[in-house]
Amino acid sequence: MTTRKGVTEQAAVAAIDGGCRTLRLPTIRSRFGEIAAAAEREQLSYLGFLPELVMAECDDRDSRRSVRRMNAAGFPRDKRVDEFDFDANPNVPAATVHQLAGRGWVKAGQPLCLIGDSGTGKTHCETRSW
Repeated sequence: MTTRKGVTEQAAVAAIDGGCRTLRLPTIRSRFGEIAAAAEREQLSYLGFLPELVMAECDDRDSRRSVRRMNAAGFPRDKRVDEFDFDANPNVPAATVHQLAGRGWVKAGQPLCLIGDSGTGKTHCETRSW
């Protein structure tokens, strides 16, 4: 099977693989076939296909960056806001925790200082929850 301008499908795949290795685009390299097949099924134009491919790479990079940052932080264990035990911490208002989890205070450049007795959930709120 040949593609336009006489390039075989095998040569095209090899060129994409080599280019992605050179440009360090691991997600595009591993997923271009899957995304191209989906684009063909959905009859997307090149301009419809390309953003899907590029956004897959961007999303994966964001995810890997987040994991790297959390690993570099050296948190002792993974904790999430949705795992917060409000029953064990009745003095901690759930609405306040969920509002802080929205991170609007970070975007506004406001500081956050968690003060409280031992066992009230401060560490849970400051590690990986946000």
